[in-house]
Amino acid sequence: MGANHSREDLLESSDSEQEEYETFEDATEGSAERKPSTPSSLDDVEAKLKALKLKYSSSSSAPAVNNAVKLYVHIGGNTPKAKWVTSDKLTSYSFVKTHSDADTDEEIDNNDDSDNDNDNDDYDESNEKPFWVLKVGSKIRSKVGPEMGLKSFPEQRRVDFVVRGVWAMKFFSDQDQIDFIDSFQKCLFENTHGVEATEANKLKIYGKDFAAWAKPETADDSMWEDAEEAFTKSPTLVRSNQDLKEEFEEASNGGIQSLALGALDNSFLVSDNGIQVVKNFAHGIHGKGAFVNFSDGYQKGGGGSSYCTPKKTLLMRAETNMLLMSPMGGGKLHSTGLHQLDIETGKVVSEWMFGKDGTEITMRDITNDSKGAQLDPSGSTFLGLDDNRLCRWDMRDRNGMVQNLDDSNAPVLNWAQGHQFSRGTNFQCFATTGDGSIVVGSLDGKIRLYSVNTMRQAKTAFPGLGSPVTHVDVTFDGKWIVGTTDSYLILICTLFTDKNGTTKTGFSGRMGNRIAAPRLLKLNPLDSHLAGANNKFRNAQFSWVTENGKQERHIVATVGKFSVIWNFQQVKDGSHECYRNQQGLKSCFCYKIVLRDDSIVESRFMHDKFAVTDSPEAPLVIATPMKVSSFSISSKR
Repeated sequence: MGANHSREDLLESSDSEQEEYETFEDATEGSAERKPSTPSSLDDVEAKLKALKLKYSSSSSAPAVNNAVKLYVHIGGNTPKAKWVTSDKLTSYSFVKTHSDADTDEEIDNNDDSDNDNDNDDYDESNEKPFWVLKVGSKIRSKVGPEMGLKSFPEQRRVDFVVRGVWAMKFFSDQDQIDFIDSFQKCLFENTHGVEATEANKLKIYGKDFAAWAKPETADDSMWEDAEEAFTKSPTLVRSNQDLKEEFEEASNGGIQSLALGALDNSFLVSDNGIQVVKNFAHGIHGKGAFVNFSDGYQKGGGGSSYCTPKKTLLMRAETNMLLMSPMGGGKLHSTGLHQLDIETGKVVSEWMFGKDGTEITMRDITNDSKGAQLDPSGSTFLGLDDNRLCRWDMRDRNGMVQNLDDSNAPVLNWAQGHQFSRGTNFQCFATTGDGSIVVGSLDGKIRLYSVNTMRQAKTAFPGLGSPVTHVDVTFDGKWIVGTTDSYLILICTLFTDKNGTTKTGFSGRMGNRIAAPRLLKLNPLDSHLAGANNKFRNAQFSWVTENGKQERHIVATVGKFSVIWNFQQVKDGSHECYRNQQGLKSCFCYKIVLRDDSIVESRFMHDKFAVTDSPEAPLVIATPMKVSSFSISSKR
């Protein structure tokens, strides 16, 4: 399962193995050039001697080359033969501004040997904005971006990153590495936001209240420390020697599309052709129960005539009912309506349309009114989200009439509360706290907090880091938010102290300028590469509690065939070893990985009530298209 594949201590031991990895030989070294030749003059002899002296000089002395580095490449993946090998004993890097995508991920003119960080490639005509590219010798050309997964090792004067493989650069001095990281972050900012990384532009992008986001090294982390102190006083601490032990594995009746975990007796596997009921136990989910076949009465949401697998399910009314929402089709993620399934009878009892002021509208996502709302036996409302809409829907019929399913005109849900924004919000995802406050993630990376009382104006709007937020979750108490982007997770502390000295969350008031810098959760470059070129972070979630005073202990997300688990307490600890000597936002690379044979559909922790005495956490459930597995986090290694 979890492993650290980076083999961080094997760089220097591989110097003699360069010849074994001929794919990465210098492109300029043709077979004819490698043949020995007789020098034609004493000048040639002297030149060759100087070259030899440079080649074999000690790594502790800086060579006479601008931006000089030693380049390594990792081979063998996660096999027993995996190792680092030297690709170039001496090369150099440069940051180049270009307009052309052709200048990335492939070899560029080898005559371009400039080491100037402000070097510009000349192109006759282009309407596209220029962007920064990192060049390393003749082997690496990549647009500077978060997908490179750059990880710094200050104590080793080293950085690792991904560009069609996993690479490491070793610097010849501490200052060389500091200068590289500084240049990389400036290029990353400009590529992300389209403006130069000046103090004025950072202020414009992040706003004056978010100075800590622009200058993390000067950030006040006291709110993280205060929250950590409160957490460590909790009787439910994460044990330091935890491990994962597989308990149950259950085959599905078809291709699983999503997982609906219950906090009571049952959970549900939503597949291509129906819903399979499974039982909840203290060590996981197990045992085949009833199967609801979609062919028996379930049609495309909104009264359509064709079947479509629901992309979103929502348990309600003490988990006796489930809402099923399907996309419209044609590549669109939005839905015009949903079906209401009675779990006890296994039948669709209602079909609803989304509408406002007599006009049919669409929804991108739905969620419960609060973290524990699915346990309420009388619940009849839920929340809806579209690109520029945030609202609450009410399923109670204003006329008190029972729906006739034979009537082709499906009833319209009642718009009970909400706001339709004019444009520009680009909402993507949302989640609720224990008291019903709402956090919303957007395409531009912004994360907005709405109180339980209003959906018209956000109490707090955290600026984006440049990557779209595709999924959000929030702790029961509203103090912590985790946002999912393709390349990293962003963890935000919502706590602040108001002018009266009272500690609040950003859901209940404007946070002012004492806002802590976020922390990022990332895969190390090798794991990122092993996860696959097209695999992205999906659906990061906290472990599941629905009671005041209970604390979430872990964060889990999926990346391809990986289920990745972070210790929440460790991530919040400012003295954690990952954060030592880091430049920029603090990033945590300490996690466990559960590897499956197939791409993972969903990874989630069961409700806290299913934690047992010998485990500090409820079981983790991992669903792939053909089976579902459950794991307990044991106190034993």
